[in-house]
Amino acid sequence: MIIELRATDRLLGPKAVDAGPVLAAVLRAVRDGPVDPARLRVVCDWVQYRQSFRAPIDLRPIAPPPFEAARAGRDGVVPRGDAYELAIDLRRSGAVDLPTELAGALAGATGREPPCRRYYLEPWGVGTASCIWTFNALFWKELSLWEQATGRGYEQALPGGESDARNVAAAHELVMKLFALWDDLAARRALPDELHVLELGVGNGSQARVFLDEFRRIDGELDRGYYRRLHYLMGDYSPRVLELARANVAHHGPRLSCLTLDATRPTDTLGFLRYKAFLVYISNVYDNLPTDELVHLGGHFFRAEVRAYLPGSAAERLAAEVGVAPAKLPALVGRLLRLGPELLAESLPERFATPSAAAGFWHAVWEALRLEERYAPVEELDTYEVAPGVGGEILRPIVEAAGDVRVHVSNGAVASFADTLPLLHPMGVLLCHDLFVTDVHQYATGFRGPGKYDGSVVNWVNGPLLAAVGSRHGYDVRFEPFAHRPGANVTTLTTSVRE
Repeated sequence: MIIELRATDRLLGPKAVDAGPVLAAVLRAVRDGPVDPARLRVVCDWVQYRQSFRAPIDLRPIAPPPFEAARAGRDGVVPRGDAYELAIDLRRSGAVDLPTELAGALAGATGREPPCRRYYLEPWGVGTASCIWTFNALFWKELSLWEQATGRGYEQALPGGESDARNVAAAHELVMKLFALWDDLAARRALPDELHVLELGVGNGSQARVFLDEFRRIDGELDRGYYRRLHYLMGDYSPRVLELARANVAHHGPRLSCLTLDATRPTDTLGFLRYKAFLVYISNVYDNLPTDELVHLGGHFFRAEVRAYLPGSAAERLAAEVGVAPAKLPALVGRLLRLGPELLAESLPERFATPSAAAGFWHAVWEALRLEERYAPVEELDTYEVAPGVGGEILRPIVEAAGDVRVHVSNGAVASFADTLPLLHPMGVLLCHDLFVTDVHQYATGFRGPGKYDGSVVNWVNGPLLAAVGSRHGYDVRFEPFAHRPGANVTTLTTSVRE
C-alpha cells in the first residue's frame, strides 16, 4: 500500500495539520476491509477551496491496462482486477465520522452501493465532457440572475474581493513598456497607424479602466499621440460581463470595441486582428476553461473519468423543495441546463413561480454537486488530442518526468493559447495573470482543483504544457510571481517571439 500526503504546506509549522489520526484510521479500515493493500493507494489532499466537487472520503477504481490482463491470461495467471485509490480530504476529515466513512468507501470495492445513495446527472466521461462545464457556461450566460439569487457580485468570491491583476502600478509598468516599444518602432518608421491591444476575459472592466486611464495620463505627459491611435478590444464569453465592463470604461468609448467570443477559439471572432496585437492581456481566464486530467502510475497512463452526482441527503431535500421525487431530479437538472432559469420557470410555473426561484434551485444544485472518479487506461497517448493541432505526445516527457502524478491537461487553456498566438504582432507580447503550476512536481505537493468559485469552475493551469506549446510555435514562455502583490497565488505568464 502506498500512502501519499499531498499537502506539503500543511505539514509544517505551528499550524500544521495532524495527519496521524487519519492515517491510523486508514490502517484500521484497510485491515478490516475488503481491499487487498497491495492494490491500494491512499492519497491525502488538503482541499483549500471552501466549495469543491469532492466528498471528504472517496474510492477511485483503477482499471488495469489491457495488456496486463492479456499477459496474465496468456501466462495462465488469473488476471488481477481493479486497483483502487482512496482519496481523503484532510481539511474535512475531522468533521466526519472517519471510521464509518472509510468503511463505506472501501465497501465500494465489493460493488455495493455507497451508504449515501447518489443521484447521477451524467454517464462516465472525461473531464471536458462533464456537465460541470455546462453549469460553468450557464453561470456566465445568466450571471445577473445568479447574482440576484446569491445577493452578491461574482467578484466578491475572489480572495480579497478583487483580482490580483487590477493594480495601478502594474498598469503603469505595462504602459511604459508599450510606449518604449512603440517609440523604437516609430524611430524606424515601422509603427503602424493603428495600435491594437486586446483583453480577453474582461471581468467588470476595472482592469481596462485602470489601464486606459493610466495610458491616457502617460500619453498626455509624454505627448506621443498614441492614445488617439489606440484600439482597445475587449472580448468575453458573457454578454452580461461585457455590458458591465463597457459601462465601467464608457469615458474611453471612442477607443473601445467589445466582442462576445469563445475564449478557446478567439480567431473565429478576431481573425481581422491577425499579426496586429501589440499586447494580448488575459487575467483569470485559463483557470476557468475545460480540462481533462491525466494520471501516470507505475509507468502507465490513465485518464481520470468523472460523473457528476447529487448526494442522497441533498437530493432528497432539493426534491422535496420543488415537489418532485428524488429520482426525477436528474431530469429536472438537465432541463435547467438546457433552458436556463428563466425558461425553466416559464415552462414549469407550478415548480418555480419566478426566474429567481429557478435560480435559487440552480444555486442549491450547484452547491450540492459532486464528482465521482475512476481511472481508465490510456492505450495510445499519441492518439489523444489535447486541443486542435496539439497531440497527446507533447504530454509524455512532461508527465513521465514527475513519476507517479496526476496533472491537468488544460485543454481549454491550450486551445486558447495556441489560437491567440497568431494574433500577436511580431513584436507583440501575450501577458496572462492566472493560477499556474510552473513545475509539474507541484502537482504532488497540493490540490490544484477543480474547485468552485461562486457558480463557476476553477483549476490551476499546466504551465509546463503551455510552455511546450509556445516553444513549438517559436515563442518563449516565462513565468514570474505577480510582482505587485507579494504572496499572491497568481503567476504572470509572458509570451513573446523567441529571439
